[in-house]
Amino acid sequence: MNIKRLEPGSRMSQSVIYNGTVWLAGQVGAPGESVTKQTEAILARIEELLKASGSDKSAILQATIWLASMDDFAEMNAVWDAWVDPANPPARACGESKLATPDYKVEILITAAVLT
Repeated sequence: MNIKRLEPGSRMSQSVIYNGTVWLAGQVGAPGESVTKQTEAILARIEELLKASGSDKSAILQATIWLASMDDFAEMNAVWDAWVDPANPPARACGESKLATPDYKVEILITAAVLT
């Protein structure tokens, strides 16, 4: 069994790669920033982690998005829609959830395939 962990910490790794699949930890932006800024920062970080994991956004299989308030759905989607690979959109879910602190407005969790 060959499991690779990127940026491991005592609580979690930022990326885990196994059997051709990449699981990213939930990504958040800078606390207190707008939904737009947090989403932009999250998606940039996702791209970095996917690249380091041997993948990219064209290989995203599933995205789970949590918003502190569904009132921010359209604002987050404006950033997401400009970023997502339109030829390869993933399966996606989005819901409202109380996040780790009130300063976080968006958290995104990604599962992707490793590109060969």
